[in-house]
Amino acid sequence: MKVRFIGLGQMGSGMAANLLKAAHEVTVYNRTAGKVEALVKQGARPAVRVADACRGEAVITMLADDGALESIAFGNEGVVASLGKGCLHVSMSTISVALSEKLAAGHSEAGLRFVAAPVFGRPEAAAAGELFIVAAGARDAVDACMPLFDALGQKTFIFGDNPPAANLVKLSGNFLIASAIEALGEAMALVGKAGIDRYRYLDFLTSTLFGAPIYKNYGALIAGQKFEPAGFAAPLGHKDMRLALEAADKFRVPMPLASLVKDRLLRVLARDGEKLDWSAIARLAAEDAGSRD
Repeated sequence: MKVRFIGLGQMGSGMAANLLKAAHEVTVYNRTAGKVEALVKQGARPAVRVADACRGEAVITMLADDGALESIAFGNEGVVASLGKGCLHVSMSTISVALSEKLAAGHSEAGLRFVAAPVFGRPEAAAAGELFIVAAGARDAVDACMPLFDALGQKTFIFGDNPPAANLVKLSGNFLIASAIEALGEAMALVGKAGIDRYRYLDFLTSTLFGAPIYKNYGALIAGQKFEPAGFAAPLGHKDMRLALEAADKFRVPMPLASLVKDRLLRVLARDGEKLDWSAIARLAAEDAGSRD
């Protein structure tokens, strides 16, 4: 498939590389030229402007937040203005439900097909083609995306023909991950202050009732206090909790735990800036308990 990829951050670079490995014709665009050059060496074609990255069968966007995606989508030479009639725009970013609704309406009015397909997985999973993809959109559009999704992830879950549904599922999932991180941090602060080895405790947890990858992977980061370099930066986690709470307001669903986790992430940002992984919220529990490590 002739696919154009916009957004070559920690996730996007690995994803674009996997499309190349799957023999798709890939054109890449990113504001930072160095990231484009790395993909060109692997066989991608460079695009100088966003409009140049909208001349294929499908364009994939993988951008950091609502502002970045909205400007790329609706700018004068953006995706909506430049993509050919009937072509696909696949948004794989974690964005608000409100923006997803706006994108779906705007693409429909322009005669374009829009699929929301946010992903679960850290950069190492993106590089390995092992993401979990949550997709929603018109069934013919989602079906057309499947060769791309097969190259990017290990499994795709389809949530109907309304694109915002996929974004809501993604935000709810990130809320659950953040809640698990907070709970792990508090539990490890408790046993650690009592003198119990954190790694032995983690092995117990993940060998019995808590064997999910979230507990194994984030538990290892928490036990070792390894919050740099950031696989998923704290500002992005804070953004996602804010968007989850915006959705909760819309549907009138109280989410007190989401409010707590959002505030924990804000505390990390206020004290440590933007350099840490979002799992650094687990360190706060140990500090609150007076632990030094």
